[in-house]
Amino acid sequence: MPLPTVSGLFRHALRTQVVPVARVSAKPAQHNISAGEQAFALTVMFTTILGPSGWILAHLEDYKKKE
Repeated sequence: MPLPTVSGLFRHALRTQVVPVARVSAKPAQHNISAGEQAFALTVMFTTILGPSGWILAHLEDYKKKE
């Protein structure tokens, strides 16, 4: 039994895509960042992302109430 022909869109999706090569540099960093600066930046990032999420989860029951 012959296989049905593949539509043009499906054929286009199955074609291999040419991905450009990334230009990676192996040079050392221009500015050294101290451990304190790294810790501060990490703390700010975690607070920015997890703070609002934690607030919402802590007050989830309040949001469920209809007033």
